[in-house]
Amino acid sequence: MERRTFMALVSGGLLAVPLVGEAQQTAKIARIGFLALNLAPNPHLREAFLQGLRDLGYVEGRNVVIEYRDPEGKPERLPGLAAELVALKVDVIVAPSTPAALAAKQATRTVPIVFLTVTDPVTDGLVTSLARPRGNVTGLSTSAAPEIIGKRLELLTQAVPGLSGVAVLLQPGGQGERTNKDLLKAAEVAARALGVRLQVVEARGPADFDRAFSDMTRARARALVVFGGPMFLNERRPLVDLAAKNRLPVVYSQREFVDAGGLLAYGVNIADLFRRAATYVDKILKGAKPGDLPVEQPTKFELLINLKTARALGLTIPPSLLLRADEVIQ
Repeated sequence: MERRTFMALVSGGLLAVPLVGEAQQTAKIARIGFLALNLAPNPHLREAFLQGLRDLGYVEGRNVVIEYRDPEGKPERLPGLAAELVALKVDVIVAPSTPAALAAKQATRTVPIVFLTVTDPVTDGLVTSLARPRGNVTGLSTSAAPEIIGKRLELLTQAVPGLSGVAVLLQPGGQGERTNKDLLKAAEVAARALGVRLQVVEARGPADFDRAFSDMTRARARALVVFGGPMFLNERRPLVDLAAKNRLPVVYSQREFVDAGGLLAYGVNIADLFRRAATYVDKILKGAKPGDLPVEQPTKFELLINLKTARALGLTIPPSLLLRADEVIQ
């Protein structure tokens, strides 16, 4: 090659192309661990998280790799799966639920952890405080405010005139033992204020559902409040079907239940939390310490009403309640 031709190539930058390609190949690809109970029943939640990442410039398979771990409905497998993610040297672990977040925290004190459907992270021992989490854990809370539980009971009394007996369905440890106790205490306080008798029924898994509804029937409960938790969300269709079979009006914690045919839901939009969790992941990947990122609490709750289900139960939802709904399913 003549010297003049060589110099022209250098000045034109053509010989630098291999160097650029090499730099692109060596660019760090973010590695995210995703630890959740039963991903299969809730593909829309995973998609919401991925959309949040895409909005921030991350595309799975291109500049980010996500290691999914799912205990398939067996919480006792969570510690082992969390340890697997730590061994893979992921940059951050997304652990949506309380059991998953606790398992991740027990597995590591250094890998950043982001939760997003934890009711009370302080009570559950995940963070020191909401404003300054400290440690390696932060995320988004669904809030354990007593008024939320009271609100759900109040909605039932408005939808079911003359309501006297209400059952509460909870999963032991489903939201953390201490959180369950606090929520149950709040429900009891609200029930007394509303003049409603409360019956507590437990279900550790889907195999307990038939027995739980039989207990409600024997106790003459005329309505039901279902506490939050990943197991209930994953098994929402059997729950909704049993409620219809037993002709029980039910208020749930999130919209997915109403979409599946449930009567009422009042709570946080969970899909939106999954989308917003990507913001925490992005900040951590860019160098932020999770302990310095405040836990975000919900500021907006949504009320959904399924009129088709109301008609099937022989209920007439008051116009005042319909006007307050964020969405009414016909």
